[in-house]
Amino acid sequence: MTSSAGRHPRRETPTTWVGAVPMGSEHPVVVQSMTNTATSDVAATVKQVEDLWRAGSEVVRITVNDADAAEAVPEIRARLDFLGVGAPLVGDFHYNGHQLLTAYPAMAAALAKYRINPGNVGPGKRHDANFLTIIDVAKDNGKPVRIGVNWGSLDQALLARMMDENGRRAAPAPAQEVLIEALVASALLSAEVAEEHGLPHERIVISAKVSSVPDLWDVYRRLAARCDYPLHLGLTEAGMGLKGAVASTAALATLLAEGIGDTIRVSLTPDPGAPREREVEIAREVLQALDLRRFAPSVTACPGCGRTTSTLFQELARDVQAHLKASMPVWKLRYPGVESLRVAVMGCVVNGPGESKHADIGISLPGTGEAPRAPVYQDGKLLTTLQGPTLVEDFNRLLDEYVARRYGAVASG
Repeated sequence: MTSSAGRHPRRETPTTWVGAVPMGSEHPVVVQSMTNTATSDVAATVKQVEDLWRAGSEVVRITVNDADAAEAVPEIRARLDFLGVGAPLVGDFHYNGHQLLTAYPAMAAALAKYRINPGNVGPGKRHDANFLTIIDVAKDNGKPVRIGVNWGSLDQALLARMMDENGRRAAPAPAQEVLIEALVASALLSAEVAEEHGLPHERIVISAKVSSVPDLWDVYRRLAARCDYPLHLGLTEAGMGLKGAVASTAALATLLAEGIGDTIRVSLTPDPGAPREREVEIAREVLQALDLRRFAPSVTACPGCGRTTSTLFQELARDVQAHLKASMPVWKLRYPGVESLRVAVMGCVVNGPGESKHADIGISLPGTGEAPRAPVYQDGKLLTTLQGPTLVEDFNRLLDEYVARRYGAVASG
């Protein structure tokens, strides 16, 4: 696939279908999220899945950790379907997935994908048998599987064996190197076993998550070089607030710019009681910033300086952003392609006119100490100059007219 300047082509992978959502190099990078409700609480889980889906999560993972959760899954799926919420549900299994998937066939059928952690399917001799039981259920139900390795729950038998082999070398590698290689080996060996057992190649997705940004780059570059499975990207335990958002962005953006990654999740720790949708918003912003996908019109706004001591341009930028957000539910249905709209709201004459000309439609305020006369540029040409107390409303009206004229023609055509 082609790429924009500064970005590598996507690595080629087969298409994996998660419900009705295609995943792989020929398709847009998929945004995922995960609920933090008790899955046995059907009403709460349905509400959170709906909220995540409406925020833009195309696939939602839910915990299936006990009999109550397993029994709830078909009812959750039925209620979501009644509400018109099409998000495919991924079941997250640890320790007892082989038991739950066989004991609750309606749950196994209702899920769109199963997530297995090879380090948590059982110890010793039970490991392979439990893993293959899950693969059998996936085969019987025609479901894809994500083999999700995590360095906090890595297969200890595999790691110990690799550490022993490393220790016997004349020049042993650092322990961190062995750990990274064990993560990669666990994912690839598990995928190989699944395929040998009959799971089709195109029904396997791989992830290998760590909480260190440089280590994540290292792991996924190795995976990308050694396999063509679709890769699920995510920095595990990224943290809260600004720290989690910045770390996740640094981790994901670098790999995505290298053409690595077919689906992503931003694993934020939310404040107590805070909405879960923040992780979806950040994931979408990362993809939009890289020009990999477009979800909503973008607003270019300057940060302000000593020339912009007035708060007028800040208020204008805020109000225009709010207007775009409020308008998008209708616009995306009525005006195909409107998500590619570029708007500029600039605060002074230094870069304002230039940025406004580069946008589809833009406004440039004059800065401090001048009457608020603001030129508006449309498609690179001066359209009009606004002034007075209705300046914000007047610009939003021009914005509405521009959208209707430009993208309405696409719809009618």
